[in-house]
Amino acid sequence: MLKINFRSQASRLAGLSIMSVMGLASITTIADESHWDISGNTALQVRGFTQDALWPQQNTSDVEASVSGEWEVRWRSEEGDQRASFIPFARWDENDDERSHFDLREAYWAYEGDGYELLVGINKVFWGVTESVHLVDIINQTDLVEDIDQEDKLGQPMVNLALQQDWGLLNVYLLPYFRERTFPGQDGRFRSPLPVAWDDAEYESGDKDKHLDFALRYSHYFGDVDVGLYYFRGTNREPRLELAPSGRELTPFYDQIDQVGLDLQYTRDAWLWKLEAIVRDGYEQSYMASVAGFEYTFYQVYESDADIGFLLEYQHDERSSQEPLTTADNDVFFGGRWSLNDTQDTAVLAGVVVDKKTSETFFNLEAERRFGDNVVLELRARAITNAEQDEPLYSFSRDDYIQLQISRFF
Repeated sequence: MLKINFRSQASRLAGLSIMSVMGLASITTIADESHWDISGNTALQVRGFTQDALWPQQNTSDVEASVSGEWEVRWRSEEGDQRASFIPFARWDENDDERSHFDLREAYWAYEGDGYELLVGINKVFWGVTESVHLVDIINQTDLVEDIDQEDKLGQPMVNLALQQDWGLLNVYLLPYFRERTFPGQDGRFRSPLPVAWDDAEYESGDKDKHLDFALRYSHYFGDVDVGLYYFRGTNREPRLELAPSGRELTPFYDQIDQVGLDLQYTRDAWLWKLEAIVRDGYEQSYMASVAGFEYTFYQVYESDADIGFLLEYQHDERSSQEPLTTADNDVFFGGRWSLNDTQDTAVLAGVVVDKKTSETFFNLEAERRFGDNVVLELRARAITNAEQDEPLYSFSRDDYIQLQISRFF
């Protein structure tokens, strides 16, 4: 039976939709002369786990199936100065009720003037240049039930004013509503020893999830160097997990932080040199974290259309054990990217992250290929080895899996 997690989603998304409806409603009076684009996809995802679950009450099935759908409605005015986007997403998972959920990834209206753009509604904003971890990406909350790689994000309500001038791009963000991080349920894989009661989150701010967060970002290029610099003040997207009074679950606690972030990318021939760094005034201390490395690409290898790239990155994080947990504290990432550049968009990305202190390793393989015009097949495999009991990855040390997903686009 289909069971979407509407326990608190309905009331939350009702609040999120207010700004979106206000913005989207403004286009209805001029829709006769506008351009519409409707697309989307549905997907079947199957995960096969290679080991039994580690924690009590986790689902004992070796196979987990889920179905997802994402629909995109985009609009642009005849004059080209207004646009709108509406992208709902939903997933049903057979084992984990918390992974069955609904979200608005985008639902905004935007107006473009001379040298500026104003956007109101729900949107996704990505910052970052490195491959193994995205330290500077802070606007959107992580949708952790989708995947443990933290690449999937929840839609964020915002007002965004972008100023484009010869000296660069300046973005001002007002973020009036905070999205709480999703966590696997008691039955789900990839969870901590105790399940996280993310609906019972606590906050440092008395405004709780209504705190008005703020971000200011400058980006530009100087010759072969692309640079982004920002300041963020507001609710930390990474919660600290505290033991609930019952002693049977964990409760997220969201602190107020100030954070400065920098991302740099230097392009030289086949080389890409990358850096992401942050300084955060957090719960217990101010600390710095960074990830830096390079990607070198061999183009048209063996007189073919294929490209092969090699990646190397080092992750460093000075945070104490009292701050939100991170696995990227003293690790090295090695990876390779193979792009066939064929009509089927075949690509493979493989990599391993190794902890320099404990030799803990995290293996990752991602491959995809399109069949025909509308079907995409994706393969993903992940494994963890040498995980010690006092390290964050130990909680997932028996969650190695192979995943196959087939998506139909329309």
